Amino acid sequence: MGLLYRRIGYFEAYSDADFAGDKKERKSTTGVICKHASAAITWQSKRQKCVAHSTTVAEYVSAASACKDVVWLKKLLPECQSDNENFTLYIDNISAIKLIKNPEFHQRSKHIDIKYHYIRDLYRTGEIKLRYIKTDAQVADVLTKPLTKYKFMDLRSKLGLVSKTELYNLKCKENKSDRGRV
Repeated sequence: MGLLYRRIGYFEAYSDADFAGDKKERKSTTGVICKHASAAITWQSKRQKCVAHSTTVAEYVSAASACKDVVWLKKLLPECQSDNENFTLYIDNISAIKLIKNPEFHQRSKHIDIKYHYIRDLYRTGEIKLRYIKTDAQVADVLTKPLTKYKFMDLRSKLGLVSKTELYNLKCKENKSDRGRV
């Protein structure tokens, strides 16, 4: 297997969390995948440091973690992105998106550590765009949840992973098309 990067692509990130997935400590797991040119360029899966009180909070913390990766990538790869192009962050929890977009929700989020509210500033300044994605299409599920074989294979292909045979066939196809050019 290998990652196949296309010549043309855009930045996108996916964040997900499994609410209280750790049965012993009741902590959630964050999964973040950042993609460019149709394949993953960074990914992480790690246990959250705090115990989330709800699915919304777990997803909010995961999205904040994704934003740290996004900001790092924007500084690392400026030549891959024009100044006016933004990262799109895909989240499968509508409540978490509303919590990010509406700073007046602060009464319901006082228990969330302040370091996670960084995502609100990034959204307000336009550095990131938020999009809802159905749970069935959430690529970051591959890092946070047990999956069936077919679901795993589907998500693996969405990460840009292809077999060596597919890579070889694509390379042969490109070579044939390059020979016809003058």
